Amino acid sequence: MLEIKIAIAKTNKYSVSASGDSVEVTERPRGGLSVVLADAQGSGKSARTNSRLVVAKCASLISEGARDGAVARAVHDMLFALRDGKVSATLTIVSADLESMSLVISQNAGPPVFLLQSDVSMTLDASSQPIGVHRNMKPNVCEVPLEPSLAVLAMTDGIYAAGRAQGVPWQEEELQSLLQLHAASPSFLAQEILEASLRKDSMRAQDDMAVCVLYVGEHARDVKIRTLNVHLPC
Repeated sequence: MLEIKIAIAKTNKYSVSASGDSVEVTERPRGGLSVVLADAQGSGKSARTNSRLVVAKCASLISEGARDGAVARAVHDMLFALRDGKVSATLTIVSADLESMSLVISQNAGPPVFLLQSDVSMTLDASSQPIGVHRNMKPNVCEVPLEPSLAVLAMTDGIYAAGRAQGVPWQEEELQSLLQLHAASPSFLAQEILEASLRKDSMRAQDDMAVCVLYVGEHARDVKIRTLNVHLPC
């Protein structure tokens, strides 16, 4: 029996009260979970409004049974129509789909996604266009079989670009190594990457930061108990 673990850690840009990065976790109608990660153009309240609009629409369409690639296209069309092509957003959807028994990763621009499969770490480059600004858009979609020890690390620009101004940026090898070492502990890994990114920015985040880890493990018990832990400083 498989067990899906998801952890998310995020923070605002330094001295900005509202984050333009939004994350949503939604249950798939035929089994499984999807994580939607959006980074809207800019920062502050307007970016927050746009990113929330994107993730809420994605979650709604996924819960209605739409496929991830179709979801990305539909949300792009919505943002393009509502904002007249003047607002962009990066979008990553990571789904553990129990109906197809596959892990699906859909990307529109933004940082690469790191995938751990059979103890081998690989980088999925998001070379596609962001949503919202070009009339025609096609997401990059990767699908692999759902199996134990599969893990995904996704993030927004604030994490991936942390430390560049100080000359200590993340190297892809560092992120791959952390994923290999701590994939089975998603909460620890997400928190570790966020805190390390803050240190790289001298504890003053240069952009909104969000990081998500999804891990597929094995569940030995007969009783299926679902848990959710949330920490929200106010």
